[in-house]
Amino acid sequence: DQFDNLEKHTQWGIDILEKYIKFVKERTEIELSYAKQLRNLSKRYQPKKNSKEEEEYKYTSCKAFLSTLNEMNDYAGQHEVISENMTSQITVELARYVQELKQERKSHFHEGRKAQQHIETCWKQLESSKRRFERDCKEADRAQQYFEKMDADINVTKADVEKARQQAQIRHQMAEDSKADYSSVLQKFNHEQHEYYHTHIPNIFQKIQEMEERRIVRIGESMKTYAEVDRQVIPIIGKCLDEIVKAAESTDQKNDSQLVIEAYKSGFEPPGDIEFEDYTQPMKRTVSDNSLSNSRGEGKQEHKPGGKSKGKLWPFIKKNKLMSLLTSPHQPPPPPPASASPSAVPNGPQSPKQQKEPLSHRFNEFMTSKPKIHCFRSLKRGVSSAPGATPEDFSNLPPEQRRKKLQQKVDELNKEIQKEMDQRDAITKMKDVYIKNPQMGDPASLDHKLTEVGQNIEKLRLEVQKFEAWLAEVEGRLSARNEQIRRQSGVYDAQNPPSVNNCAQDRESPDGSYTEEQSQESEVKVLATDFDDEFDDEEPLPAIGTCKALYTFEGQNEGTISVVEGETLYIIEEDKGDGWTRIRRNEDEEGYVPTSYVEVYLDKNAK
Repeated sequence: DQFDNLEKHTQWGIDILEKYIKFVKERTEIELSYAKQLRNLSKRYQPKKNSKEEEEYKYTSCKAFLSTLNEMNDYAGQHEVISENMTSQITVELARYVQELKQERKSHFHEGRKAQQHIETCWKQLESSKRRFERDCKEADRAQQYFEKMDADINVTKADVEKARQQAQIRHQMAEDSKADYSSVLQKFNHEQHEYYHTHIPNIFQKIQEMEERRIVRIGESMKTYAEVDRQVIPIIGKCLDEIVKAAESTDQKNDSQLVIEAYKSGFEPPGDIEFEDYTQPMKRTVSDNSLSNSRGEGKQEHKPGGKSKGKLWPFIKKNKLMSLLTSPHQPPPPPPASASPSAVPNGPQSPKQQKEPLSHRFNEFMTSKPKIHCFRSLKRGVSSAPGATPEDFSNLPPEQRRKKLQQKVDELNKEIQKEMDQRDAITKMKDVYIKNPQMGDPASLDHKLTEVGQNIEKLRLEVQKFEAWLAEVEGRLSARNEQIRRQSGVYDAQNPPSVNNCAQDRESPDGSYTEEQSQESEVKVLATDFDDEFDDEEPLPAIGTCKALYTFEGQNEGTISVVEGETLYIIEEDKGDGWTRIRRNEDEEGYVPTSYVEVYLDKNAK
């Protein structure tokens, strides 16, 4: 009798199922969104092609990070699998089941409504038959009473009495018929009511109960599937995490340190010790073996048993201060254009000799000079100090870095040669095919291509020879320097410590031969670092006069400056006997020019 309540309950069950479907659908959207964000995250941190980041991934720690990014892609893929499986196995299936459930529920309740209507109809027929039987009985009773009244009355004719008797009989017969009909309808209703409450409605309710139980079982199975979909990807996700752990364990700090060493090794040797300078003897002040004044070009000095070989200036001062101490170039000044030799000029200098000067004088130059030489900061980064592109032979780099660059260039050229040779072989084979089968093409049409490829190969081979020559030169210098260091180390072990007043800086190897090369000068350029010293803001040297350029001079060596014929410049240091005069064009451009190239006007009042 709780038909309406069952109808409400089954509708609530369908609503619960639809709510669960919506929950799973939103979960799949979250999984997709999470997978998309993981992929974007992995992509954002991937190294860009042909960039500096790509070079960094030679280190094991960066390789491990790259492996982690790749595993995160796979990790994201598993979340996409979760979303796909939940959609196909739960959302789609349950949505279809809900539609079937609604149809089944509708059918069952339609049967119930039909049974209810039938029993109500039977009840109405029973009520109608009952009322008719009651009415007929009353009519028969009234007709009988009327007949009896008429029969007792003596004044009524016999015909009237007979008529009343017949009317009473008719009413009695109608009452009997109504009674029989009522009895039949009643029996039928009782049967229908028994069937309704004991057969039809129980069967309908049983079907509704089975339907509801199937719904409960189905939603339970869906929840199991929900968990199984997650559980299925756990092994693969665990594998991704294991790979990340494996990548982390593959990091090798020693290997990374070695890669850093190989990448930045310059090939220079460390500087020698700085000598003690004795200031207790003012008249005999000398400059130690590694003092800054020893940077001037000198002639070949005597080898002293107690002295050390030439030490290298190390990164304690900036290059612009360092190069100001290289007070004159390392070679004699060139003769003027009009003369055949330096001796033909009255003021022509001879090959310069380095004069020994007190350290205080050199130190004063060091504090006050601001030459035009560029800072070593650019050299340290492997960029030429002069504006423009990097030299083709990488001469702006330290020896070891230059060797690596040259080797890399040789390898690239060899690869290009191999490509060209492969192309030449392919064209040759095609030509042979054309010769055997003229209908496929003209063999002569390939001669131009073969010639062009051959010329390219020859050009590349010449380039390879050029770079291999530079490479051999660098490797030869590096091996010679290493041998010299070993030989000098042996000599130093056998010698006594040098005296504190030794100011001469040996420029000879232990066997007496002159060993300083231009590469050693380039070492001075590269080794200085960009320490910010306290002398940057000192005032420049004061001008002691002016000069007029007699000839044009191209200052191509370190420490020199270019001048144009007829140009007037300031003199900040006069010729000290080495044939060079130090001049200034402006605050940032100063350097040395041959004394014979300029006409000097000294200021007598200048200090």
